[in-house]
Amino acid sequence: MEIIYLLIPVSLLLIGLIVWVFFWAVRSGQFDDLEGPAHRILMDDDSPRIESPDKEEE
Repeated sequence: MEIIYLLIPVSLLLIGLIVWVFFWAVRSGQFDDLEGPAHRILMDDDSPRIESPDKEEE
């Protein structure tokens, strides 16, 4: 029964830490664009490569 006196404060500290990390992530913009990376991986980058002008043509 004495372990309850230790587990309750530890669990409250852990919950407080989790809430703080969640609000930090929201403020720093971690959840701004949830669909962008999912769509970006499907887009092909088919633009032709442009050679730099300082390359010698043979």
